[in-house]
Amino acid sequence: MSTAIHSTVLNEKAGRQRPGHALEAHQSVEAWAQKAGMDWTIKEAPVRFEAEEGRAAESLRLYESQKVLYRSDSKQPLSVVSSRYQVVQPLEVLEFYRDLTELSGYELETAGILKGGRKFWALARTGREAVLKGSDLVRGYLLLATSCDGSIATIATPTTIRVACENSLTAALGTAQGAVKVSHSTAFDADAVKRELGVAVAGWDEFMFRMRTLADRKVKASEASGFFLKVLCNAEREAAGDQKLFNERALKKVQGLYDGQGRGADLSSAKNTAWGLLNAVTEFVDHERRARNDDYRLDSAWFGQGAALKDRALKIALELAS
Repeated sequence: MSTAIHSTVLNEKAGRQRPGHALEAHQSVEAWAQKAGMDWTIKEAPVRFEAEEGRAAESLRLYESQKVLYRSDSKQPLSVVSSRYQVVQPLEVLEFYRDLTELSGYELETAGILKGGRKFWALARTGREAVLKGSDLVRGYLLLATSCDGSIATIATPTTIRVACENSLTAALGTAQGAVKVSHSTAFDADAVKRELGVAVAGWDEFMFRMRTLADRKVKASEASGFFLKVLCNAEREAAGDQKLFNERALKKVQGLYDGQGRGADLSSAKNTAWGLLNAVTEFVDHERRARNDDYRLDSAWFGQGAALKDRALKIALELAS
């Protein structure tokens, strides 16, 4: 298991829809699963191959070290994984929140699947919240996500949602208690994960202290330009091995989001501050960066290259504010 902290910024007022499906409070896990499109199970089947052409029935051989995972409802294949792969079922992700909602005041708000069911997740509000200057409200959440294709471990992540914008951010904050990751080589133990998380989301106070530091750090125009060059251009060169120039469109778009085109950019917490710089990058990754579709965009923003870019932006913003 490893630790990190994850921040998601979503907009409730400006017309953007939260990912996944909205869930009603005080419902059964089965009702949540149906609403979220997670009312199916992951089935397993052995991998067999045809050893002799034209004689399928007689020549099928078993490949014992691998298995096929598929959906119980549609029978669609999801992945081929090691026979030792420990599956986490969609219902388990929702069941994780049952006692948190009944006993700890959590409220399960959204859940959904990605890439046809290869990944699935749920997001619950913890009841923690704070306000940055300019009435910039930030709320605490807990995200649980997993995969059945080995692309991500099972991840339980303390999350924050900024009501002014629909941007997401993943960041490691020193020794702060944060995300818990469980490899698919071991069985998922929900109670053990909750104990390690501390359920109370112990990294919340430290995270918000850092965000207030960013909101208090005024930024000159030259510093803003340097920040975006360092975040976007250096990342682009590292990814390409210095084989291509940075994406000029991305640089102009992020600068525009920071200069007032972004949602929440005119709040006093964000205008001409390091917090504004950070949110310009996260908004670009979540909503403006080119992607095959919204499914792939969210996957990247939470778990892939987009998340890595936002991590980089937070690290550089914190260095600027230090």
